[in-house]
Amino acid sequence: MAVDQQEAPGSVPADGVRMSDASVKRRAWIVVALLVCLMVVNYADKVVVGLAGVGMKKELGLDNAQFGVIQSSFFWLFAVGCILGGWLGGKVRARWLLAGIAGLWALTLAPMTAQVGFTVVVLCRVLLGFAEGPTAALAMQVAHSWFPAHRRAIPSSVVVAGAGIGPVIANPVLTAVITHYSWHAAFGVLAAFGLVIAALWLVWGRSGPEGASAGHGPGEGGSRPALPERVPLGRLFRTGTLIGISLLFFVAYAYTAVKVSWLPLYLQEGLGYDAETAGNLASLPYIGAVVSVLLVGVISTVMTRRGVSNRITRGLLPAALVLVAGVCSIGMSMLDQGTPQMVMIILGASLNSAGYGVAYAGIADIAPAKQRGMVFGIITAVYSLGGVVAPLVLGKLVASGDSVALGYGDGFLVLGVTMIIGAVAALLLVDPDRDVAKLAAEA
Repeated sequence: MAVDQQEAPGSVPADGVRMSDASVKRRAWIVVALLVCLMVVNYADKVVVGLAGVGMKKELGLDNAQFGVIQSSFFWLFAVGCILGGWLGGKVRARWLLAGIAGLWALTLAPMTAQVGFTVVVLCRVLLGFAEGPTAALAMQVAHSWFPAHRRAIPSSVVVAGAGIGPVIANPVLTAVITHYSWHAAFGVLAAFGLVIAALWLVWGRSGPEGASAGHGPGEGGSRPALPERVPLGRLFRTGTLIGISLLFFVAYAYTAVKVSWLPLYLQEGLGYDAETAGNLASLPYIGAVVSVLLVGVISTVMTRRGVSNRITRGLLPAALVLVAGVCSIGMSMLDQGTPQMVMIILGASLNSAGYGVAYAGIADIAPAKQRGMVFGIITAVYSLGGVVAPLVLGKLVASGDSVALGYGDGFLVLGVTMIIGAVAALLLVDPDRDVAKLAAEA
């Protein structure tokens, strides 16, 4: 894929080295590949507790409510990390910031390789969540710096796909490590991998040339007024687009958090699968998510080139996907173990994740380039609250249910209804072109 540039000849990335257009194009996709690797580690770190859950609960003597606290604790400082990372994203070069963040992940995972207690586990997860909080926002900020606005949907979706690839790789690999060694060893593997990715990012990772992030190409639904260089954050967050996408991400991330933290245990405790089978089955929703994220990114790009409005490609499309995912969550709560239920689980997870990339592109449409990192950080902080609430609520429903299976069923039913409400709100609110015109008129 070509990358439009505004400077000739060549462009100057954030590291100050002038590059030819051909080099910029190659470097852009190398950076995207590294961002995918960062997202792989990021999400593998999230799912490991769910995979290790049965062994952890047995060794530490935890009940379901306590395990829910552990899963929720990952998100306690997640929002703080998001906002701090968004602020630092405009002041510290991405090369050093993302490498430092990945190194911090490894440091928070390392204590889990030894014998620990409940308090230490919670503390490590809180610190890991703080360090991982800004990753998605910073990854999008860097990816968008290498591509013009009308070509961001695909690279955005590729970066988001890394979140699905992480568990696809981690579920079978870490399950094997846990089965043959211990759950402590799984944390050691992730710590080592995180250090390797941090080193690779130091060598190759950079923000892109400023010119790549500017402009709108043909086929974007017509010319649009230019955004002012800066818009008060309060004004930006009163736009329907940012309100709608924040709500959409909140409910979508609630589902993601439940999938990450509780799905492996649900397959074992709620449905009766053995550990190895549960680990393999837990990979299927992530495989579906990777395929669907990439497919939706391509579809959105094709629609944009054919003149379809951003309201549809970056608003209605992701909202409709989350709405159907909510219906699937309700459906799976009403089915017994078997193929139809697994189809609902896989379809719901796939559709829920599919719209993240194009919705991020919608945020970038209305956020001035110099404020994009902060806007991404704030939105990530807002939707991370879904990750705080959802695992806790599900843990309490499982603990209070007439049976473990019924408790899980109640949790997925409540989650599905919540997702539908958030998706409908986004359907009504998101319209990037409308909001850009308003912001430009007020400048």
